[in-house]
Amino acid sequence: MIDVLSTVLTWAAVAAALWALVLVVLNRPLLLDRPASGLLVVFLLIIELALLVQAVIGFIRLAGVDREVDGVSFGGYLLGGLLLLPLAVYWSMLERSRWGMAVVVVGALLIPVVVVRLTEIWSVTGG
Repeated sequence: MIDVLSTVLTWAAVAAALWALVLVVLNRPLLLDRPASGLLVVFLLIIELALLVQAVIGFIRLAGVDREVDGVSFGGYLLGGLLLLPLAVYWSMLERSRWGMAVVVVGALLIPVVVVRLTEIWSVTGG
C-alpha cells in the first residue's frame, strides 16, 4: 500500500475522533447547522475521499500483484473501510443525543484499525 496515504489516513481519523470526542463531552449532537458539526462532517468527507483513493489504488495493485495476497480479505477491508464513516455519520444523525456523536468517535477510530490490517495483509508475503 501507499505508506504516506496510510499515515495521513491514520492521523486524520484520530484527529476526527478527538474532535468528535470533544463534541461528546460538550453534549453536542451532530447537527449540520452548527459550525463545529458541519466542519467535522466536511473533514470526515475528506477522509472518505482519501479512503476511496486508497480503495481504487488498492484494487489496481491487487490486480497487478505477482505474489500471493489474500484478495478476499484485502478487498473486504478496502470496501469495509469505505462504509465505516458514512454509516457512523448516518447513525449519528438519527441519534440526536451525545451518544450519536460517540458513534462517530468509534467509526473514526476504526479507520486506523482497517489501515493497519490492510498493511498487514499486503505485506504478509513481503513487498
